[in-house]
Formats: sequence, C-alpha cells, structure tokens
Amino acid sequence: MFRYLLLIIASILSLLGNAQDVKSDEYRDVLIGVALEDGFGYIDRQGNEVIPIKYDGIMAFSEGLVGVERDGLWGVFDYKGKAITPIKYISVDDFSEGFAGVELYGQKGFIDNQGKEVIRIRYNDVGDFSEGLAPVELRDKMGFINQKGKVVIPMKYDLVWGFSEGLARVELNGKEGFIDKRGKIVVPIIYDEVWHFSEGLACVEQNGKKGFVDKKGKVVIPIQYDLALDISWHFSEGLTCVKLNDKYGFIDKRGNEVIPIKYDDVGDFCEGLVLVKQDGQYGYFDTEGNEVIPIQYDVADHFSEGLACVEMNGECGFIDKTGKVVIPFQYDAAGAFSEGLVRVKLNGKWGIIDTHGNEVVPYEYDMIWDFTEGLARVKLNDKYGFIDKTGKVVIPIIYDDVNDFYVIQ
Repeated sequence: MFRYLLLIIASILSLLGNAQDVKSDEYRDVLIGVALEDGFGYIDRQGNEVIPIKYDGIMAFSEGLVGVERDGLWGVFDYKGKAITPIKYISVDDFSEGFAGVELYGQKGFIDNQGKEVIRIRYNDVGDFSEGLAPVELRDKMGFINQKGKVVIPMKYDLVWGFSEGLARVELNGKEGFIDKRGKIVVPIIYDEVWHFSEGLACVEQNGKKGFVDKKGKVVIPIQYDLALDISWHFSEGLTCVKLNDKYGFIDKRGNEVIPIKYDDVGDFCEGLVLVKQDGQYGYFDTEGNEVIPIQYDVADHFSEGLACVEMNGECGFIDKTGKVVIPFQYDAAGAFSEGLVRVKLNGKWGIIDTHGNEVVPYEYDMIWDFTEGLARVKLNDKYGFIDKTGKVVIPIIYDDVNDFYVIQ
C-alpha cells in the first residue's frame, strides 16, 4: 500500500513539474544587455552571463548577432555567446539581410552572418542591405551593390538611401527623386526633399510645401501642405497626417479629408483609433473620421490592448474604446498595457495593476518599464533588475544600466 502511495505522489509531482515547464515555456528566450561596474555584456532570463560583462561597449542585437567593443575595437558574437569574428574592426554596423558593414583602416566592406569578409573592404562608406541591394560610397559618390558585391547602379549620386517598395531615394545637385532597381529614374530628381514610399505613395517637398507622388512620378495629392517635423508623412491604413495653416488632420490616398484639418495636434492610429487635440483637450477618432470618444481629457495616450490612459484634474485612469471608465482616476501617472498588465504611479512610487485595476505588484519602485516576454525592468535606488508577472524579482536589482532586450526567435 505504501509503495502505491509513493507511486501516486511521484506521479503528482511529475505532473506538477510538467505544468511548471509549460508555464516557463510560455515565453521565448531573451537576452538582456546590462552594465555592471564599468563592464557591458548580456545575460539570459535567469540572470546567467551569456556574453561576459567585461566589454567596453555593446550594440543591440540584429538578426541574432551583436557587436562588442574592447579597447576601441569591435567584434561580433552570436546569441549563444560565441565569437564569430575577432575583435579587430573600427566599427561594426547592424546586420541586415545577413550582412553587416565593417570598417578597417578607414575603409568599409561587408561580412556575412558567419563572420566571413564577403564584400571587399574598399568603400568610403556603406549602408544596410534592403531588398537585396546596399548603398556604397566611393570618392564622394554613391551607388548600389548586390549581395555578391557587384555594382548594379553606378556611383554617381551625392546621396542615396535604402530601397523600399522597389524604389530608392537619391540626391543629385541638391535635388531629390527616386530610382528603381535598374537605376532608372522613375520620380524626377527635382524635389527639395522626398520621403520613402508607403502604401504606394511618397511625400515630396517643393518650395516649402508638401504633397504626394505615385510610383510613376505623378503628383496625386497636390503639393500644398505645410512643413512639419512632428509628422512622419507616411500612409498607414490608407491615411496620413497632414498640416495646413498650423492645423492638423488626416487625408486618404485621393487627398480627401477624413479627419478635418482643424485640430491643434494629432497622434498616430493605434488599434483603429487616433488621438486629436483641440483647445488643450484630447479625444479619439476612428479611421472613418468619426469622433468616438469626446474631446474632454487633459492628457491622453494611445490605445493598447483595448485600453488607454487618460487624465482629468491631475489624476490618471483608463478607458475602453467606447469611452467607458474601466479603471478609476486615481493615479499620478501610468504607462500602456502590455501582456495584460500596466505600470502605474501612486504617491511617488510605481507598481503594477491588471485590467480590472487590481494591484499585482506593490508601489515600491522608482520606475517600472513595460512587460516583454513575461519580464519587466525595474529601478530601485539607482540600480536595475527584472521582475516577473507575479512581482517576484527574477533578475537581481544590481545592475548599473539595462540597454537592450533581445527576443531570441
């Protein structure tokens, strides 16, 4: 009988262990860039050093690879902590499409993701590969090479940018336009400035005004809008923000006003809604131009996971997409929901609540950041660490800084 009881207990423990494994497997592996006592490196989600915390500098990961610096020179490691190049380069760029620009003796070329120098180090400068081509500069002129290092667009431009939607922005004699992958000019090089194509249209500037052209170079939205540094000038979901006579609104691809150009400020669309500001108050519109939440808040943020932080009379709370208050106005400050939780500030300290306003993590931190893969960065007494979604400190609060959070794909 005792033997059977032991077997039952062992089976239960095994099931519990499997359940814990499933819970830990809910999130992907991550690497976190940290600084400690003048050294930089990467740790995993358990706090183990993967890239030793001993380097003078580290970059952010790109395509599973990262640059590290020692004594003024750079090398490349993979996400397992293995060095794939010697630490010998003056600089290392981010990886893009399997290649990264590297500098040696004042010239630049490319390595591949195995660390092999595959495109000779001979250029004055190089850019990232995009859509199979990369900008290169030689003797103050720029063109494009392919992934075999062959020059496919001659170096005759003063400046070039990467390809997007099959076209690249170029500058010649102080004017800008677009070329295709054969080097053919498709948008005349006559504009003071141009922006990358998005959803088939690109913003162009001429004589201090902005409009939009299509991929054949035809002006499809008149060049009449005001300059504005706080606008991206890109279409998203068929709309773009514009500025005219110091007011903001949204137009569609035919130039029709969807949200009238009469507001003091606007945000970007998030989850189908956009913030607008008028006379110092905020509200929300949808993509059809309907005011779905009245302009009545002193401060407001974008929607995330169906909820948005808004402020009235100096206190923050959360509303849903109908404008209903779902978490009362009582906080000093708040972030945006991430993984079902949000950071909030009360009486000078930060904690975490859930979508019902229940306290999950006590108000005890100097700062908390959003959750990513089940972890949130916290700051306490000028040191940094990480907590999980129960509030447990899973990476000790001992680091001088945290600068990159890489999710291993």
